[in-house]
Amino acid sequence: MRFVKTCAAVMLVTLLSACSWWGGDKLAPDIPEQELYDDALEAMDAGNYALAVEKFQLLEARYPFGRYSEQAQLELIYAYFQTFEPESAAAAADRFIRLHPNHDNIDYAYYMKGLTAFEKDRSFITRYLPLDETQRDPGAALDSFESFSTLVNRYPESEYAPDAQKRMLYLKNRLATHEIHVASYYMKRRAWVAAANRGRYVVENFQETPAVPDALAIMVEAYTELGLTELAADANEVLSLNYPDYQRRTFKEARSTLLHTATFGLMGEAEEPAVPARPTRSLGETKAEATAEKEAQEAERSWFHKATFGIFE
Repeated sequence: MRFVKTCAAVMLVTLLSACSWWGGDKLAPDIPEQELYDDALEAMDAGNYALAVEKFQLLEARYPFGRYSEQAQLELIYAYFQTFEPESAAAAADRFIRLHPNHDNIDYAYYMKGLTAFEKDRSFITRYLPLDETQRDPGAALDSFESFSTLVNRYPESEYAPDAQKRMLYLKNRLATHEIHVASYYMKRRAWVAAANRGRYVVENFQETPAVPDALAIMVEAYTELGLTELAADANEVLSLNYPDYQRRTFKEARSTLLHTATFGLMGEAEEPAVPARPTRSLGETKAEATAEKEAQEAERSWFHKATFGIFE
């Protein structure tokens, strides 16, 4: 009987330890910190950013207080950025800023945080098709502008500050134009107070942008509809003095004559609402290049308008 009990105990122990015999609980061998870091850098140099992310994550997990831990956190931000993981890149940048507020390369973390938000909503479609980014949700643009602004204000001597300033200029124009689109929507819905407030916000917060004259024109038109003649006169005076060549057009809902509607735009006249100015798409585009692009777009729209008898424009 004792022999049977002994055999049963041996079999039970054998079954319980079978997974460890076959390698089920086998742990990955410890890799030296230097080797892990070198492997991650080699993956980065080879363009294998997914492998680099894996190596840097393993390095942080195995050696959280090692000699390469801080540098690995910085490299991880860039690796996430290259693998098109904006949320992970932003989280890694925030984590580095929180853990190392006095680090020598803290400016790089702010720059990558702003750059990640800058590229977040620029998909393949928006890059290669003529879509108007100013009509999209400005949330990512606001986050990017805030990060770049912090970088420029706190670290004006940073090597990343000049590029951040250029991107801030583009973002400022884009945000201002977005406000004009919203104000135009309110004008078409005859929400005069909301439209006037949007126009005033642009004038107060986005000075020296192409959207300012449109904002002033909206204020003039909205205040006039509200019967606030003094405010309308003040906005009109500012517009006339600062932008004497501004071509005034209504921002209200377009109203066509019966003849214009019946002939599909071939005869009669229609009151066309103003089109908000758009920010420069290229960061280094000159004024002459922007003017040439605008004229080409107007010529293309005019041809399309004629070919479709004004139905789709």
